[in-house]
Amino acid sequence: MTYLDKITKAKARLMLEHPYFGTIASALVLEKNNDILTFTSDGEKMRYNSEYLDRLSLDEVEFVMANGAMHSVLQHTDRVASRTKWLWQTATDYVVNAMLVKNGMHLPEYANYEKKFVGMYAEEVYEHLRAEMMDNTDHSMQQESEQITPSDEVGVDTLHMQKEHTPDKNALETLEEENAQDKEEESTQTKTEMKEQFEQIFQKLKRQGTLPKEIHLVVPQYFSHKVDWREFLYGYIASHAKTTYRFTPPNMKYLYRGIYLPSLSSDLLRIVVAIDTSGSVDETLLSTFLGEVSSMMQQYPNYEIDMITADAKVQSHKTFLPAQPLEYEISGGGGTDFRPVFSYIDQTIDYPTLLLYFTDGQGTFPKNEPSYDVLWIMPTTVAVPFGEVVSLEG
Repeated sequence: MTYLDKITKAKARLMLEHPYFGTIASALVLEKNNDILTFTSDGEKMRYNSEYLDRLSLDEVEFVMANGAMHSVLQHTDRVASRTKWLWQTATDYVVNAMLVKNGMHLPEYANYEKKFVGMYAEEVYEHLRAEMMDNTDHSMQQESEQITPSDEVGVDTLHMQKEHTPDKNALETLEEENAQDKEEESTQTKTEMKEQFEQIFQKLKRQGTLPKEIHLVVPQYFSHKVDWREFLYGYIASHAKTTYRFTPPNMKYLYRGIYLPSLSSDLLRIVVAIDTSGSVDETLLSTFLGEVSSMMQQYPNYEIDMITADAKVQSHKTFLPAQPLEYEISGGGGTDFRPVFSYIDQTIDYPTLLLYFTDGQGTFPKNEPSYDVLWIMPTTVAVPFGEVVSLEG
């Protein structure tokens, strides 16, 4: 089996065995470079020594592809701050590899891994590595920085940048500056769009419960910040509007740069919205619920929203399409029973994917979890048997 065959099969196996790693790895930009010892990744491109991959087993090549995938999403360049760049990249590599081993992947030869770094964030590993260097009696930190070049590293960015010498002419210099600026702007835009897709993939697999173990150590930005409830709600909705990924054909926008991202089969926002109109929901809360439905319609030009109002039984159902005004009649005022809504959806709506249930959470829940995602939007957090809760207090 050639190294190219191993790469192809490794990506396919990752999609089945580790869907998060596999989805990201499928978008990796790969470059053969036999001037390096093993493999490197700078977050944008992964470079590998083909002779090294030839010696590895298929399981080990899976590890290499997963390593490149995680360097794409951990944003180590954004978190480097005033740290020594090459040492910071080495620290991030230790964290990535420890997480991959934790998930049962096979560590290849020469990869950065030490048991003492298991369970640590990159910032912690960096301080340990830095302290070890400071304790070295033969070299100062400055001497180490001067002597160790990027080509000495394993599993991090080892590309040597060579300056192109051009005639010293003002016109050429101006042109080069403009070209460099254009490339930088294009690269920034690409990074932003890829980051958005990576976050959507993360949220989708999080809901499915298939995220890797200890991924919070690699991408803490997905776990450490609190968001406004509206930001969370619309991020959740956006993931459903854009989660039909296909790699055949791939996204054509970046193919010319060798970047293979999944294409989106549709950007149609198709959801079911249930509004609790029971007596326990006052006019202010009801107005908040209906206001958010109106905002969805304004934010997404292409939508199909089935809006159901219900208390202890379904009171109304209307399907809203683009350009239709949000006209409705509110009826109910009785007790709260969530079960009729779920039964009604099963009987009347084909292939639902997401239900947004606006309620105060005081009612009778179904015993069985439906096949589609459920997001409960409530004024305060209430325990639910399934789905996720967005609290208006958050």
